[in-house]
This record gives sequence, C-alpha cells and structure tokens, in this order.
Amino acid sequence: MAIISRGFRGRPRDERHQLPPGQYETTDFPVLSAGPTPRIDKDRWEFTIRTETGTRHTWDWTRLTALGSERPTVDLHCVTKWSKFGTSWEGVPMDALLEDVETTADFALVESYGGYTTNLPLEDLLDGRAWIVYRYEGEDLPPEHGGPARLLVPHLYLWKSAKWVRGMQLLLEDEPGFWESVGYHDYGDPWREQRYQGD
Repeated sequence: MAIISRGFRGRPRDERHQLPPGQYETTDFPVLSAGPTPRIDKDRWEFTIRTETGTRHTWDWTRLTALGSERPTVDLHCVTKWSKFGTSWEGVPMDALLEDVETTADFALVESYGGYTTNLPLEDLLDGRAWIVYRYEGEDLPPEHGGPARLLVPHLYLWKSAKWVRGMQLLLEDEPGFWESVGYHDYGDPWREQRYQGD
C-alpha cells in the first residue's frame, strides 16, 4: 500500500519566488531595529546626496514625491533567515535621484535619522535595483518599518535597506556602516549567504 497517493506532488512551487540558502518563508513582517524608532514629520524630512567633492543635492518631501514614483513588488530576505515574498512598495527610483549627480565615486554610505549607516557599492543603487520608498502595501510606510521613507535594495539582505533614510555620502573608498563595523558582511548577498565577514 502506497503511503502517498498516486499523483500527489505536494504544494505547487511558485517559480516567481525562490528561497535563498538558509532562509525560511514567513507571512509576517518582523520588526528589527538597532535602537529606538525615530519619528520624523514629512514637513522636516530631507534626503541629501553628498558627492566626494562636497557638492550637495537635497530633496524635501514635496520635491521627492514630485519626481514620480514606481511600484515595485519584491521579495525580502533578512539576515536573521526569514524571507517574505511579494511585498508591494511605492517610491522614487534611486536612478531619478542620481541622474544629475556628477560623481566618480564607486561607493555609498547611506545615513538614517537616528544615526544608523550602511555601505553599498554605488552600482547596486542603479539600473532599477533600488528605491526610496514611502508606501507599503498601499499605505503610508509606518515608522516601525522605516517611515516616512526608507531605502529599498531587495537583492541584498534587508539590513542594507536602511530605515528612516536621510541621505548618503558618495565615496571613492568603501567605508563600513553600523552592522558592517561589528562583523556583518560588507556586501550581503543572500544567494551567497554573505551574512558575516568571511562568508
């Protein structure tokens, strides 16, 4: 007698969503933060890009949202091993913010209200791979998930998608951010399990 009925193939695989190694799927959206949640009003929020020469490009809330938005639907992968599939966002592509910025930098150090920082290669913020998002699942982004605005870089572990984002420095040399300076991987590719230095 067969233990499994003929024709049973288990749960159908959704080819749009794949789990990186060592991850598990969740339907929740866990809240993880390194400190207290900053509360920033939109009327005093700003985002500033500083180039390696000191040139500043600044957007307030009105200027940011006037750039035009995109609505990416992406999978998220946290270094703590959870993945959430099919999350829907709205925000401004980093390509639009960097379009008129003249730089020879290869790296960015992203800064948040509250003092958090994270480093990324500049190329990982371009070509439709990153956004400053301010809406999640059709609602304003709540403070616990980084509102009023956060960086979204879904092809890297979620700690690279800095919450409460307020700007970035463009750098000629890489500089570690908050988690990277205490042993997390400089890049953070979930498909290569780059959780910690040496991975």
